[in-house]
Amino acid sequence: MQGRWHGPLGEALVVAVRAPATEGKANTAVCAALADVLDVRARDVAVVRGMRGRDKIVEIDTPPAGAWQCVRSLLDGPGGNA
Repeated sequence: MQGRWHGPLGEALVVAVRAPATEGKANTAVCAALADVLDVRARDVAVVRGMRGRDKIVEIDTPPAGAWQCVRSLLDGPGGNA
């Protein structure tokens, strides 16, 4: 995962994947990347908004303790603004 972005809706992670944006492959890759870094199962991460767009909102089913701190460290990390 790379970077961060401050947009009109506030802070957001920028997740860069190599999967093509066809047949849901990029969405699946985004969920897998987030699941990996948050130490949850990929099936517990779902795109709930933006299935066909570049900007997405994801939901984590039963986030583990420390998930928000992990996200915060990614936002504050060395990636900078991508």
